[in-house]
Amino acid sequence: MAVGIIIIGDEILSGQRKDKHLSKLITLLAEREMQLDWAEYVGDVPERLIETLRRTFAGNDIVFVTGGIGATPDDHTRQCAAAALGVPVALHPIAEKLILEHIAETSRADVMHINGGDNYHRLKMGEFPIGANILPNPYNKIPGFSIAHHHFMPGFPVMAWPMMAWVLDTKYVDRQHQHTHAKRSMLVFGLMESTLIPLMEAIEHEYPGIKVFSLPSLGERNYGELCMHRHIDLGVKGDPAFLAAAFERLLVGVSELGGEIKI
Repeated sequence: MAVGIIIIGDEILSGQRKDKHLSKLITLLAEREMQLDWAEYVGDVPERLIETLRRTFAGNDIVFVTGGIGATPDDHTRQCAAAALGVPVALHPIAEKLILEHIAETSRADVMHINGGDNYHRLKMGEFPIGANILPNPYNKIPGFSIAHHHFMPGFPVMAWPMMAWVLDTKYVDRQHQHTHAKRSMLVFGLMESTLIPLMEAIEHEYPGIKVFSLPSLGERNYGELCMHRHIDLGVKGDPAFLAAAFERLLVGVSELGGEIKI
């Protein structure tokens, strides 16, 4: 099971708001020795969102979905998830209870008389695809939902991030700390990336569980005066058992090619 994230919202694609979920999920996964395999951004277009969810529901990935589960007209995620699964939405009884509790706590209203007016729209936030389970929201009790290894949560970081952590620590504990990875890298000057490709391929062939990465730079990264020139951030990552040997092989190979190294 790979791990992915779908980040929903026109405001992200237009630049009105800056996405923070991607980097946070990467951090949460890394803390548990897991990793993010893919990410997608989707606007508030129901047809495209249904198509995206239909495709991801057809797989086996763990998918975090942020945004679009509010009660305003541009919030389509709940309905789109249901459409992608071919099921209706219905007010979840636990969601109804939690939302009514939230309303009572914030408005001091009598929960027996709050099913009309604005509160009707708030209760719409508890309408989930049939078969969904509640995803607790510790911030204000208004829940998200989980279904088919997809976990839907609000776009607000203060709500979404604790919900992400809860999902990982409640549903996927058995997938944590299963694959310990390490990484070592160097800065290489005076060589073209294409020159390094045979060396990179040879190391990956010689050391199972190791990947070689190469990040060329035009010199904009601030590593000091030496790095004002073109360079390559070159390294190995993967199984710690092979990392030291693979890195030494990389050092020797770069030196033999005439590259200048800074570690």
